[in-house]
Amino acid sequence: MAEKYTRIKRELVHSGKIIDLYKDYVEIPNGTVAEWDFIGHKGAAAVVPVTEDGKILMVKQYRNAIDRFTIEIPAGGLDTVEEPMIDCARRELEEETGHKSADLEILISLRTTVAFCNERIDVFVAKNLVKTSQNLDEDEFIDVEAYDIEALCEKIFAGEIQDAKTISALLAYKIKYC
Repeated sequence: MAEKYTRIKRELVHSGKIIDLYKDYVEIPNGTVAEWDFIGHKGAAAVVPVTEDGKILMVKQYRNAIDRFTIEIPAGGLDTVEEPMIDCARRELEEETGHKSADLEILISLRTTVAFCNERIDVFVAKNLVKTSQNLDEDEFIDVEAYDIEALCEKIFAGEIQDAKTISALLAYKIKYC
């Protein structure tokens, strides 16, 4: 399909702490102008932190959007669109789990919701973890627990883990490393 789509205008509707909401006006192949919502996001990085004994450190935290606690891999947003993803991954690893690593390797890159958002998350695997201490944001309250990959896969298929980046990262990790 080589039909042409042309953005006529992008109008800022709301600027938020994490996202910006826009109304896009796009000329579609039949010549009409469609109005589409677009969410602009700076991007994020996430980490699969692997302990010396092969367990994966997971974070448990409250998520307001779904009004419940979740089990996820550590992750966070870029400070600026220019920040290297690996720097963000290192920062979030230490902030959320209280561990550092000089041994980070890219695992996968994700686009979370391509229908209306440009968010990209690069996921890294961190090995050779060194214990430091958590450095949480003032609105973060996070517990850290270690799991083996089989237990995490059971939680995915039981519906206990529903976060898309976490599911993608854990299954990619299992395929690539286990």
